Amino acid sequence: MIRYQITNGLGTSLLSPSADFLQIREPQLTPRDLATFVRRALQLNLPGRILVNDRLDIALAAGAAGVHLKSRAISPQLVRNLVPKGFLITLACHNEEDVLAAFGADYALISPVFPPLSKADTRTPLGLRELTRLARISPVPLLALGGINEANAASCISAGAIGVAGISLFPEV
Repeated sequence: MIRYQITNGLGTSLLSPSADFLQIREPQLTPRDLATFVRRALQLNLPGRILVNDRLDIALAAGAAGVHLKSRAISPQLVRNLVPKGFLITLACHNEEDVLAAFGADYALISPVFPPLSKADTRTPLGLRELTRLARISPVPLLALGGINEANAASCISAGAIGVAGISLFPEV
């Protein structure tokens, strides 16, 4: 099972030893400060691969392993044509249309599966039945996001996700 950690947006998260990926999501930082944050995280030689949220330019300039794209922001396939081989692309997906547009991404993060634990979200949770349906039609592997905890992570895998993602899923280290 893939474990995908997302930073808390407060500039205080560090990679959990149990995470395979760390998505740096720090919207409050200026581009310069975000690039510094990413470079510092990379210098720690953490075991998980680091991706930058929504800033392809910073991900490439800092030498991150990849980028996480917002849904409907830019086509993962277009990004794939611009990045070096092996560069990781993840995509935020919230419905069938988003999932079907994920071609070119390595993974799609489908959310919210359950009511989120770390922030308010106005979207209705998709639930396990919809996760199963979307996993069947997705052109890329899905990671479940939104309200994921140790108690429900296995049910997401059983529903077709190949991993789980979250902020509060990972203890602060």
